Amino acid sequence: MFVEPLIDPFAANEFMRFALLAGVLVAVTCAIAGTFVVLRGLAFVGDALAHGVLPGIAAALLLGVSGVVGAAVGSLVMMGGVSLVSRRLRLSGDTAIGLLFVGMLALGVMITSRSRTFVGDLSRILFGEVLGVDIGDITLQFGALAVVATVAFIARRPFLLLCVDEGLANTSGFSSRLFHNLLLMIVAVTVIASFQTVGTLLVLGMLVAPAATGALFARRISTMILIASVVGTTSTYVGLLVSYHFNLAAGASIVLSAVAMFALCAFFSEAKKAVGKKDADEHEHPHEHQHSHSGSHFR
Repeated sequence: MFVEPLIDPFAANEFMRFALLAGVLVAVTCAIAGTFVVLRGLAFVGDALAHGVLPGIAAALLLGVSGVVGAAVGSLVMMGGVSLVSRRLRLSGDTAIGLLFVGMLALGVMITSRSRTFVGDLSRILFGEVLGVDIGDITLQFGALAVVATVAFIARRPFLLLCVDEGLANTSGFSSRLFHNLLLMIVAVTVIASFQTVGTLLVLGMLVAPAATGALFARRISTMILIASVVGTTSTYVGLLVSYHFNLAAGASIVLSAVAMFALCAFFSEAKKAVGKKDADEHEHPHEHQHSHSGSHFR
């Protein structure tokens, strides 16, 4: 009886099965790219890319072209613009990203304001439509996962060195600029493929929250990716169930589940550290702790 509400939504509804499959593919793709985003400290870049694709998607939909094509063009403009501004004008990377982020977002809003019928499409772009995915979306997401996984596997060593120190990557014979741009590319591919499922506003949550949860416990890249994949997949399942039973937005429910899992794991991790530190102190100063405990009984 208890199991039925957990299984029936997926057993009885094809759209829920498609949503679960698409969500799992998004979760694993975001786990791989998100691991390097978290380790490299590129959360702001990921956010900028996620929002920077908005004008490209909006323009594509207004022209009757696939939103994926528009997202690809928008991400290329965003990455090229950041590289150009930071290199030619000698501004910091954060400043360049901030300028392009605000500019692209404003441009996207201006484009959408030109059409009165764009409200529904804008909502779909920002928040995704996980319950409306089809075989084409799943195929695209699977292709993106294959690309991201292949690049991450081949470039895992330079990526790891880059996350530690750019100078270390250069002295090891790897071009820090080349592999930084390659890392941005897999983030862009993840955003482009995932926006149809969870939306541009929420894709950053799937990039960061599961990977951050993995970072709490893992000491190896592979383990961190595995934990992030499990957290993302579990969040997808839980979020879809919550959405189905309580009639809530599916994409937002998935991302909020991922953030909630991070919060729970962070609390557990900190509590475990506190207990371990207390035990270590008691082993180092057993007489002091025994005296203080006995004294406390008399207060």
